Amino acid sequence: MEFKNIILNKKDKIAMVTINRPKALNALNSETLKELDTIIDELYADEEIFAVIVTGEGKAFVAGADISEMKDLSTMEGRKFGLLGNKVFRKLENMGKPVIAAVNGFALGGGCELSMACDIRIASSKAKFGQPEAGLGITPGFGGTQRLARIVGEGMAKELIFTGKIIDAQEALRIGLVNKVVEPEKLMDEVKALANTIAAQAPIAVKLCKTAINRGMQCDIDTGIAYEAEVFGQCFSTNDQKEGMTAFIEKRDKCFKNS
Repeated sequence: MEFKNIILNKKDKIAMVTINRPKALNALNSETLKELDTIIDELYADEEIFAVIVTGEGKAFVAGADISEMKDLSTMEGRKFGLLGNKVFRKLENMGKPVIAAVNGFALGGGCELSMACDIRIASSKAKFGQPEAGLGITPGFGGTQRLARIVGEGMAKELIFTGKIIDAQEALRIGLVNKVVEPEKLMDEVKALANTIAAQAPIAVKLCKTAINRGMQCDIDTGIAYEAEVFGQCFSTNDQKEGMTAFIEKRDKCFKNS
């Protein structure tokens, strides 16, 4: 399927999702969000894809939600737009495959929120992050008030959101917003290498690890540990568990079948 605002490429178990509105710095309008929603559904159902990379075309990752679309929205229209973004980002966050954000440039507002809905963030040294919504008379609307505090802590999140401060990649690394910073020319090689390393693991086990971490972050530790015990047990119903452990004992390469 062809998309107007997003490029989707699949190769060697890895899917590359590129937001492709460079003239608008990849700003997220309703059309782009709906395309992303469709792509997430497609990737979720594709048993040949084991990891997903999200990036932006040109000099921006995603510079934010589309202000030209938002400017004249009514109360109910604004709420509908926020619910759309949150639905899509939550679906991305819960997709049973690891998602890596390759942050190549501006990740502001909705772009920062998109990166935070991914599991891992690798940034170019030229990347910029921020939630500047308060300076536009609004709050973050695609999960920024919730995910940023969970990732960097309440105090730092409040400082960034209240001030609208834009930070560079090194500061994002210092506060834990990104996992790693690399030079721009090395970004995609770094991200693809990480995606390939993840894709070489047992995909069902990776999916269950992601689910356990995501659920555990929203509950008390005893509930989280109980859920971990359940998914740990589920692994022993898979062929991949048999293959992984047999290959280890036999000192040979593993060949996972996602079953």
